[in-house]
Amino acid sequence: MSRHRPPGVVRRTATAAVAGALALAGAVALPATPAQADTTAKGDVIANLWEWNWDSIASECTDVLGPAGYGAVQVAPPAESLKQSSYYWWDVYQPYSYNLDSRFGTAAKFASMVTACHKAGVKVYTDAVINHTAAQTGTGYNGTTITSKYDTPEWDRANYHDSSDCPTSDLTIQDYSNLTQVQNCELLGLPDLKTGTDTVRTGIAGFLNSQLALGVDGFRVDAAKHIPEADLAAIESKLTSTTSGSAPYVFQEIYPGSTPQPSDYYASGDVLDFTYASRLKSAFQGNVSDLESLSSSGILPAANSVSFVTNHDTERNGLHMSYKDGDTYRLANLFELAYKWATPTVYASWEWTQSDQAPPNSSGFVTNTDCSGGSWYCLDRDTAVVGMVAWHNAADTAAVSNWQTKSSSVIGFGRGGAGFFALNNGTSGATYTFSTGMADGTYKNVIDGGRTTVTVSGGSASVTVPAKDAVAFYNSSYTCTVGCGDPGGGSGDTVNATFDEYAPTASGTNVYVVGSIAALGSWDTSKAVKLSSSGYPIWSGEVSVPVNTSFEFKYIKKDGSGNVTWESNANRTATAATSALSLNNSWNVAGADATDVTFNETATTDWGTNVYVVGSVPSLGSWNTADAIPLSSASYPTWSKPVIVPKSTAFTYKYVKKDGSGNVTWESGTNRSYTTGSSSGYTTSDTWK
Repeated sequence: MSRHRPPGVVRRTATAAVAGALALAGAVALPATPAQADTTAKGDVIANLWEWNWDSIASECTDVLGPAGYGAVQVAPPAESLKQSSYYWWDVYQPYSYNLDSRFGTAAKFASMVTACHKAGVKVYTDAVINHTAAQTGTGYNGTTITSKYDTPEWDRANYHDSSDCPTSDLTIQDYSNLTQVQNCELLGLPDLKTGTDTVRTGIAGFLNSQLALGVDGFRVDAAKHIPEADLAAIESKLTSTTSGSAPYVFQEIYPGSTPQPSDYYASGDVLDFTYASRLKSAFQGNVSDLESLSSSGILPAANSVSFVTNHDTERNGLHMSYKDGDTYRLANLFELAYKWATPTVYASWEWTQSDQAPPNSSGFVTNTDCSGGSWYCLDRDTAVVGMVAWHNAADTAAVSNWQTKSSSVIGFGRGGAGFFALNNGTSGATYTFSTGMADGTYKNVIDGGRTTVTVSGGSASVTVPAKDAVAFYNSSYTCTVGCGDPGGGSGDTVNATFDEYAPTASGTNVYVVGSIAALGSWDTSKAVKLSSSGYPIWSGEVSVPVNTSFEFKYIKKDGSGNVTWESNANRTATAATSALSLNNSWNVAGADATDVTFNETATTDWGTNVYVVGSVPSLGSWNTADAIPLSSASYPTWSKPVIVPKSTAFTYKYVKKDGSGNVTWESGTNRSYTTGSSSGYTTSDTWK
């Protein structure tokens, strides 16, 4: 059978009964080469609703994605997974069984979600975690108990790579430039399935086929670089058709590294383009004029890739942009939809202050998405994004044309007369005359839902592009579908300010931030913003503050009786421009007297064990391990965290490890020492001893 591409929008003809019949009768197997998404057809935009529950995705498909013209929705791993006490987001990447009762809902709700999305004309792609199973023992979200990580309902020890396959002493990957280790050893201690055997290939294919029988249209393959391409091809050769009769669409996560390379996997499906997202971050945090050479900047071929601005890993480890970048991030997504290249994705998930933080949940089970409550960032329904999905679909196969660079912050381009797009990444509005390539007439601006118009005369138009915004048009009869007048993901008038405050407290006492603007309570302590203690002794929170605004603020403590204790230092000050800002502070250490030291510690750990720094000054817990500073594992095995300490101060410190039960292990050797000066930006680079 020749390689083919399915249409961009699902046209479902099979009923649930037919799906069941296919599952019972056994559909004809497909060839090893999977189908690819059509990068030029209408309706190819993927909405990545990361870790939304099934009920919420069903509603979003019906109310937003379908009417807006999205082609598909990418959903979280649907299998039963680890359930541990903190309910971290990464639980779902530790499968306990291939049962489809998960933290996102029951198998029945999963099937109903797929049906609802199909009725709305939206395909469903699931995140397929097939390289490994869970590193941690315990109980899963459907009650499955695991006492040995090499013994699950589907697999036993013989189904995993062992010392005969992996050359490292602890079976974990130690050298990411060594292909054998990358593909035969354990990623972060996650048991690595022996995908070279037919038994494992058949079992994985059965898991994926059970989803295809329910109507799933394709898979995002997690950790694909840790599976040899030949093994993936063999697994895909065992997959059945989708209920619409086509080959399932496969796109693969090949995380950046020296080996293997993305091109090694083109035969097995499309590849997520991390370089594309990196180039966008560089341009939007530098000069967007650099985007003129994007196609020759090392990004993956359009025919073999899926583009994105950020994902759940890279928004947390700083590799790519995130919602915390405010309007700049939103603007990068608009550009992605305008620029003709790979299959584009739009990422929508929850807001977070700690990298491991769980999605909003009840005892671990993810609660319904509330796009107006401040916990979720629903970029998929942003007015401008919805408008650009329609623009993208209308531009169809037309090539990029009429590129114009007006300044380092302002660019514009057309799509062969099918549409025109201009963006301004600057801090003030800009007016230029653009050659649009469009027929003369008056067009509605899709960015604001059609509230404003642009007039083209002689193929040119004078366009005023607001700061950190865009103007786009393609059809004078454009009608806004959803989110009209409601910015959704971001209002354009505010940015996120993240407050991180080191403050040890007694049990029952909480920390708040209060300040001179309404968003911070206007100095009214009853309206102060409560911070989260999830990273104790760092208290964290995010507040939407007005752009281009200076404000004063301070931290307070409230005990169980409501008694308020203020910091003793002078009011702190900050200025919000047009990008997100982070404020790192320490209780009673005034801004003028404070400096920052970023502690970097290289240390390997087991799952559930974290690294902390503790030391002789109050900002480092005064040697009390209960008040030690938790370091971030975002760049594992390097653990990092900036800490606010007094200027021109000598102190001693040490690193400790704490496991899930709170047991403390000190590193060996003498105390480390450090002395700050009168400037800022100090850094340590240490290794566990």
